[in-house]
Amino acid sequence: MNTKTMEGLVGARTNMNLMNTPMRVFKEARRKGDTETMERAMGYVDEFSGKAEDYKAEADKGMEEEAREAREKAKLQREEAIQKRREEREKLEERIKENRNADTNTDTVEISEEGKVLLKDNVDSGSTGSDEIKMDATKEPVTYTKTGETVPSEQEASISVSV
Repeated sequence: MNTKTMEGLVGARTNMNLMNTPMRVFKEARRKGDTETMERAMGYVDEFSGKAEDYKAEADKGMEEEAREAREKAKLQREEAIQKRREEREKLEERIKENRNADTNTDTVEISEEGKVLLKDNVDSGSTGSDEIKMDATKEPVTYTKTGETVPSEQEASISVSV
């Protein structure tokens, strides 16, 4: 809380409380018919009332300053948040761009002449030819149990539904 606001609120409250005593004196003097005491008491009431209004004005100024400072602080926080989001977005865009660039920078492999000759010799000798791979693909599927043993496959599974 702003010091002006605190000072204004405390000062106004204090002067309002101090005004109660002369008001009691005024009421007592009025009952007795003592006009001189009544005038003196009303002078004190007027003085305390004026001071209370001055302090109220000071409290109002302090509250206005607090509100302005709060708005400025909120504005700065919004601007900082916007700047932070922009920086995060730029970093994200850079990472995306780097990932795209990484995809285009692929490694290539070239097989030397010696490697081509060795590959040709291995294929010709029939050690690991593509025929064997094709034959494995045409075999029947094998089913395994939880323990890793093979289970003979059934000829055909039939499902019967009775109504």
